[in-house]
Amino acid sequence: MNHKTCGCGAGRFNRRAALATMGVGLASVFGATSAQAHAKRSAVRPEDEGFMRMALAEAAEGDFPFGAVIVRDGKVVSTGRNLGVTNNDPTAHGEMVAIRRFVADNPAKDLKGATLYTSGEPCPMCMGAIVWCGMGRVVYAASIEQLSKKLGQIMITSRAVAEAAPFLTVEITGGVLAPEALALFDKNKRNPLP
Repeated sequence: MNHKTCGCGAGRFNRRAALATMGVGLASVFGATSAQAHAKRSAVRPEDEGFMRMALAEAAEGDFPFGAVIVRDGKVVSTGRNLGVTNNDPTAHGEMVAIRRFVADNPAKDLKGATLYTSGEPCPMCMGAIVWCGMGRVVYAASIEQLSKKLGQIMITSRAVAEAAPFLTVEITGGVLAPEALALFDKNKRNPLP
């Protein structure tokens, strides 16, 4: 194995190199170059606060304070909250629950171009699912960096995951009602930190 191309260096993992390699690998599969990877920052829109409040309401009811709302053509088509403890499923994050609920009754292709609102910046697992669904926009409240002060996080941003997917452009808007999202951790009884 060539340590320079796998991102691990001389026995030490290099996240930036690994992500770049991953992007080149995906690009070759989908016939694109890594320069075509798209993650666009987008401005807050007038409707964002209302939909984010719905995601925060979902988060307040979850096992951990994470909630998501999927919107298509200005209408809520699915919601989800963290059910990891309830379902004994560590993949039952709010975003995953919302996606699973949607595809239980609808074709997955109908998620293309949708917007996902979430109380916390999607982890790599959730952002990967968002990309594979072809969603066009992600709006989050608290960032990975902010969340890492409340509980353990994989420190890979949604933007880094989106940039490693050269076959899709995803608009990303962060910080919408972040203080309210972070305050939910103080109210949550299952908060893992003292």
